[in-house]
Amino acid sequence: MSSNIKVQRICQFCGQEFTAKTTVTRYCSDNCAKRAYKKRKQSEKIESSNKETIQIKVKPIIELQAKEYLNVKETAMLLGCSVRMVYRLINNNTLKAFNLNKRLTRIRKSDLNSILSK
Repeated sequence: MSSNIKVQRICQFCGQEFTAKTTVTRYCSDNCAKRAYKKRKQSEKIESSNKETIQIKVKPIIELQAKEYLNVKETAMLLGCSVRMVYRLINNNTLKAFNLNKRLTRIRKSDLNSILSK
């Protein structure tokens, strides 16, 4: 079944006007169709990569919120500050912490929440 339809269209990739033989034709040539496909696939890959990056960034924070006791580095990550700032808060008695030994400083999550709620 052949048709003699000729429709003037504008290519969705290059923007040039062309004569289409069907009403659903979107591109002026096979090259434009291939280039549009590659561009679409590339943008899909970029979008999925961005989503994956966001998940990787958010995952540690979600895991930290589930813990009852945090170390200094984890506390700094939750507060969005440096480790040095957390030690300053501990030394100023603003943040309560306890040492298990010389290297293990732990902070109770409830103490951290009480400071943030002030």
